[in-house]
Amino acid sequence: MKPKFIAQTLTAIGLLAMTALANAQATDRVYVIDSRAEVARSGAGLCWRTGFWTPAAAANDAAGCSCDKDLLPKEKCEPAPAAKPAAPAAKPAAPVAKAITISAKELFDYDKAVLKPAGKAAIDREVIAKLKDVGPIRQVLVTGHTDRLGSQQYNQKLSEKRAEVVKGYLVSKGIPADKIETMGAGKTQPATGVPKCDDKLPKKKLVECLAPHRRVTIDVTADPK
Repeated sequence: MKPKFIAQTLTAIGLLAMTALANAQATDRVYVIDSRAEVARSGAGLCWRTGFWTPAAAANDAAGCSCDKDLLPKEKCEPAPAAKPAAPAAKPAAPVAKAITISAKELFDYDKAVLKPAGKAAIDREVIAKLKDVGPIRQVLVTGHTDRLGSQQYNQKLSEKRAEVVKGYLVSKGIPADKIETMGAGKTQPATGVPKCDDKLPKKKLVECLAPHRRVTIDVTADPK
């Protein structure tokens, strides 16, 4: 093969690869996609989510089953059992998925990771009480989030500490520790659908404006009763 033809072929292949990667990045995904067009993962192997993530949206994402299999309906990630000709096997009921968000302002003082009495009451009201309506718990994922103020390294540690504190309280309320996973998202997943905050605001007003971004999300998957 002539050198000129080889160079033209390699150039064409490179353009096709770049086009494919660009198309992949442009696709509306609910997981963070890295420069290799693969889902970005934390050091613990958990997939990074975008602000558009919900259990329902994850079920329609190509990476949903590999990232959050336990949060999706069983039939979505596993082939349905073969039906017998005489008596087809009934499909198992889909697990119940609940996504609960609690404001960090309600749970913690600003820049702290000590659960306030009001925070305990919020967890009792928003999580523990609602779990009485579902069957055995499969998994609980607690994710801490911060606002954009401060470095990512600092916010990452703070979000992880807050998630661990919430886990500890859930365990004290009878939820098995081995059913609970924690994750800190730092400031990488700002809340969507909230007013934008101008960085030129006075510090106190800016902190208050950014409150919706400081939150803890609790994703619960349980078997139906």
